[in-house]
Amino acid sequence: MNAPLRQRVRMPELAVLPAAVHRQPLMIRFSHCDPAGIVYFAKYFDIANGVVEDFFPAALGLSYHDFIGARRIGLGFAHAECDFLKPGKMGDHLTVAVLIDAIGTASITFTLHGYRTTGGARDAEPTLSMRLVMVTTSLTEHRAIPVPDDLRAAVERYKETCR
Repeated sequence: MNAPLRQRVRMPELAVLPAAVHRQPLMIRFSHCDPAGIVYFAKYFDIANGVVEDFFPAALGLSYHDFIGARRIGLGFAHAECDFLKPGKMGDHLTVAVLIDAIGTASITFTLHGYRTTGGARDAEPTLSMRLVMVTTSLTEHRAIPVPDDLRAAVERYKETCR
């Protein structure tokens, strides 16, 4: 018999993550929810993309928007998976922690852990765990390209600081 999902998903407590780990607080809004009053699963992927966009300037010191706009470098996800541990409800406060698992030739693998923090950070309750593989692409040639040097250096620094 398989172990329950909460036992299979390895998610550290929010309080024990290194201080350098980027934490993005957010609130679950009415627009995130379905008629059952819980977050519609696809909305979590939209939320995650927003967290990654905010992560770039906050933790890496780089503009996500400049990559796509001025530099014409795509930052799309080639793979996305999520384990939903608890339903999210309108009004819930979440904290999403961003970790880097791997840096490849043309990809960066993120893990995002979401914690319900409605009762405060000390009572953080694991809610979801996502794995996202971002691939850097040329938006003019529509093909994968190596992770740009400035992005690679910033991600490597962040990963090292978060050990």
